[in-house]
Amino acid sequence: MLNFLMILAQTSKPTAAPPGMGSMLFPLVLMGGIFYFILIRPQSKEKKRRADMLSGLKKNDRVLTIGGILGTVTSVRDDEVTLKVDESSNTKITFSRASIQRILGSASDELVSKS
Repeated sequence: MLNFLMILAQTSKPTAAPPGMGSMLFPLVLMGGIFYFILIRPQSKEKKRRADMLSGLKKNDRVLTIGGILGTVTSVRDDEVTLKVDESSNTKITFSRASIQRILGSASDELVSKS
């Protein structure tokens, strides 16, 4: 029986070599490209758009904060923005510049649209 197994072991076909690095590289590069265009690129474009919006913040802009507070910008400093949130009592609140979610328009735009 042992002789029979040795004969079978000698006559078996050689196994194929494992695939080389070249055949594995293309799918990895393809997955990396898909990952870049689906996740990284849109996120970096949104980050740039937000940075441009925050750097263009100026006095008399109507803004919405991330907390849902609407107000008009009264002053802009390095990292702080002061908003007037109530016209009747002249209430002002100071926020971090990063807490501004979006600019709704300027106060002068609202005056023009009311007339």
